[in-house]
Parts: sequence; structure tokens; C-alpha cells
Amino acid sequence: MDLTPRTDGAGVPVRRRRRWAPMVVVALALVAGGVVVTKFLTSAIDYYCNVDEIGVRDGCDGDRRIRVQGIVRKDTLEKKDGTTAFTLEWNGKSIDVSYLGDPGGVFQECIPVVAHGRLDGAGFDSDRIEVKHTNEYQEKNKSRFDEANEEAAACSVSEG
Repeated sequence: MDLTPRTDGAGVPVRRRRRWAPMVVVALALVAGGVVVTKFLTSAIDYYCNVDEIGVRDGCDGDRRIRVQGIVRKDTLEKKDGTTAFTLEWNGKSIDVSYLGDPGGVFQECIPVVAHGRLDGAGFDSDRIEVKHTNEYQEKNKSRFDEANEEAAACSVSEG
């Protein structure tokens, strides 16, 4: 019985070639999955604050990313050099918001919006604006939604 390794005829043992393409695809899928999970987790931990809770409620301060709900104050909406600036108010408190871009959609004065971003001194730098809440949001957050509608109704009636 011959126990010598097989050769390809040149006296060198035959080596299996590794297939790198499947390993690269798996590695890329893992990296992409990690990015997606990280993005969802960071979005899920953004604190949700009303304008009047900024600087008052725990988590609604300047050292983290937050979501701020308020009503767009009448006669404060300005669009200039690709930036949209407006004032959000809630329960008698207000904050100036700067948004790079045009919120589009049904964004206008005297409607409830949620701005995502960070506090910047006395203002708020937003990178995302939510204008319309879904029916699911209305069912889960009925008191917030009703309160927002009352504030919006007061805005459109006042100063009119």
C-alpha cells in the first residue's frame, strides 16, 4: 500500500484552492446587517420631548439627539439659501428650528410637527421633519395627538 501524497505530476502535492468570493459576500452581508441594526437602534433611543420639556425633563437636554414635538408658529416660516427656519411652540414655550433643506409635503404653519436633531445653543438643528402622523400613531398616542390638534387649532385662530 502506497501512502505517499498524490501529486499533479510535478512532484508537488495538489492544494485545494480557497474560494474567496463566498467569504467576501458573507463578510459584506454581516457588515451591512450591523450598519442597519445600529441605525435602527440609535433612532429608537432618541428621546421624545415636547418643546416645553427641553431643559426640564431628564433626557431632553443638549448632550444627546432628541425628537421635539411642537406647532409651527404662525408667521415664522422662512426659506433661505436651502435652509428652512421656523419656530416650534408648545404650552407657551418656543424654540427656533433650523432645517437644512425643504421639509416638503404638507409642511406649513400652524400644524404639529416632530423635528429630529440636536440642540444648538438656544436653537435646534434638525435633520429630519415628520409632519403627518399615521392612524397607528393616533391610536397609540391619543392624548398627545389630541393635545397637538388643540394647540394647532389655537395657532390658526390666534393672530388671524
